[in-house]
Amino acid sequence: MARYKLGEAREWAREKLVGVVNCTIPSFTTDLKRINERAIRHDVRLAISHGFIGTLGVSEISITLPEYLDFLRIMVDEAAGRLIVTHHASWNNLEQNIEAIRGAESAGAEFVLLSYPPNFYPESEQDIFDYTKAVCDATNLAVMLFPMFLWGFSSRIHPSDIPTRLIRRLIDDCPNIAAIKAEGGFPSIQSVIECERLFGKEVVISMPIEGELIPLGQIMNIQLSATSDHEYYGPMIPKAFNHLRNGEYEDATRIYWRLHPARKVKAALAPVLHGGAFLNRQAWKFQGWLQGYNGGPLRQPTQRIHDPQMHALRKGLIDAGFEPSMDPFREFFVGRNPA
Repeated sequence: MARYKLGEAREWAREKLVGVVNCTIPSFTTDLKRINERAIRHDVRLAISHGFIGTLGVSEISITLPEYLDFLRIMVDEAAGRLIVTHHASWNNLEQNIEAIRGAESAGAEFVLLSYPPNFYPESEQDIFDYTKAVCDATNLAVMLFPMFLWGFSSRIHPSDIPTRLIRRLIDDCPNIAAIKAEGGFPSIQSVIECERLFGKEVVISMPIEGELIPLGQIMNIQLSATSDHEYYGPMIPKAFNHLRNGEYEDATRIYWRLHPARKVKAALAPVLHGGAFLNRQAWKFQGWLQGYNGGPLRQPTQRIHDPQMHALRKGLIDAGFEPSMDPFREFFVGRNPA
């Protein structure tokens, strides 16, 4: 259970959400019939050792809600207070999202990333307001809003995906909205600047994209980078973040340029890997595997990753001075902790 009350969510966020939050994708047994507890615990321990302050329990894969809630419980137990376990509010409809967020709170999650279902088709700002408020009202947990092009709002609602006038209403009406993952109008940086200017004194503003975090963090007070596939870079994003917080901008800048070869590879592969307005979690799992995370099979339906992309992602890390896993690619599909 969260260690704060509904009215304390923003105070908790301001105090505790200082750092970098990565992603943990569920792992399964070899026969894909059950979640793999040993593999999940492995990934949580590695995230802690890499310096992350929290991790998102990804739900956008083929997993049942009871399995997902068990996944969160395992993460919470292994973290033992060393990570802020974050619930991924990305389920099929409003009713299931309300059930999921209540279950996540009971499982011990402390934070929520709010997404919107593929079948949710709002035709007005009020539709988005009503959905968002209903989810927030169902929990005492601190919630992070997520303006993003993936939801498809920009063509009907506003180019920024969720306009600031609507964010203003939501902050005023939902006391547990405690953070904003400011990617509206992606790939523009306007959203994070606008949200910081308008709401930064009330809620925490997150910049999850490391290629923007490191430059912007030298001219803005960014206290959170959540949530993203930061595990591709091992411990480097938490290290860069700490340099930024300490005003060590030259050190942060050196990390930025060191990562640039790998960053360019990711950007070049994005159109192939992440089509259909849906993030390729198989690719993210592979990126983590290169840095020692479990990897392992995912259930159908899942997006795929092929040899050319795997070679490119590994070479990007090599060119950036890392020593990624050189195990045969077939081992990724088995995982480091098969069960």
